[in-house]
Amino acid sequence: MATLAITPTQDAIVSEIFIAAPAQRIFEALTDPKQVMTWWTSEECRIERFEFEARCGGKWRFQNTKSRLSVNGVSNFHCEGEVIEYDPPRLLAYTWISSWHEDKSRRTVVRYELTQEEGGTQVKVIHSGLAQESVAREGYSGGWPGVLERLKHFTEK
Repeated sequence: MATLAITPTQDAIVSEIFIAAPAQRIFEALTDPKQVMTWWTSEECRIERFEFEARCGGKWRFQNTKSRLSVNGVSNFHCEGEVIEYDPPRLLAYTWISSWHEDKSRRTVVRYELTQEEGGTQVKVIHSGLAQESVAREGYSGGWPGVLERLKHFTEK
């Protein structure tokens, strides 16, 4: 089961999970648009489009169909950014600019750290830059553990 912590400054959410799969398999699931479209989508939030340029400086974007969820009055979620760290299969980080943030131009950062261990991989996601985004931070607190659970289910098949 995924764990969750919010840093004392309220700036970052940290969620972790152990996945019984190699780091390379997990990294591919995080960066291959076809795979992301399969595992990240859910009944509450169906992905319509996911694009990802797998390299430092590459662009990425996400768009969903209208959702039953609403964050800051937004139910058609769109986010985008730029890959700022890319070191397969151990590290991936990208900026995250989201349509449901209070400040629609605020740049946050999502960072995945994958550590190969006996029998699988420890996966940590850190979403930072959230100190001024209280409503979105609350949503991410409920969202990131579920995302990691779906990633685990998909990659352990």
